[in-house]
Amino acid sequence: LAHLTGPLSSLLSMERTLLNFLQHTTSIATEVTRFVKAVEGKCEILDTRKTLPCHRFLQKYAVAQGGGKNHRFHLADQILIKDNHLAFISIQEAIQKSREKHPLKTIQVEVEDLNMFGEALEANPDAILLDNMSLSDIRAAVSQNVKGIYLEASGGIDLQNIRSYAETGVDGISVGKLTHSIRGIDMSLEIRRK
Repeated sequence: LAHLTGPLSSLLSMERTLLNFLQHTTSIATEVTRFVKAVEGKCEILDTRKTLPCHRFLQKYAVAQGGGKNHRFHLADQILIKDNHLAFISIQEAIQKSREKHPLKTIQVEVEDLNMFGEALEANPDAILLDNMSLSDIRAAVSQNVKGIYLEASGGIDLQNIRSYAETGVDGISVGKLTHSIRGIDMSLEIRRK
């Protein structure tokens, strides 16, 4: 994977930290590659903000190296209207107010069923997140999406079922476990005398 040259004391003192970062990021990139190959098409594999504290940049870099796409880096990068927001305001009103206050930001709304999807479609956001919806409901949403709004599927998606989700016609699939619960690949550092 890499060749390092330097004083023995430096190599030994950084060994564990270096290996920890390499194991973690390589595992992410490898897993993302598996997901990308599993969909074999135009459907994007997206990461989430579910990253380890202080490791977001490295984890998202690993996702990109594996062939995935980086979703937003920070909460402020785009507006995501979720169920907690919608407990107090309608989808239409949330999108309208968001556009008024932040006209240049991408606005995405999370929906949990076809009724919410219909409301979101009417309100014309930039993207709609289909959260924990069945394959049949996602297919229905894709067929109703005559405006061409970016559709993202999420929730309960793994390597065994991701191809089925991609075949619904969604534009992207976000997978939180690519960064928040990945298992490290075993690596070691071999030191040799020059």
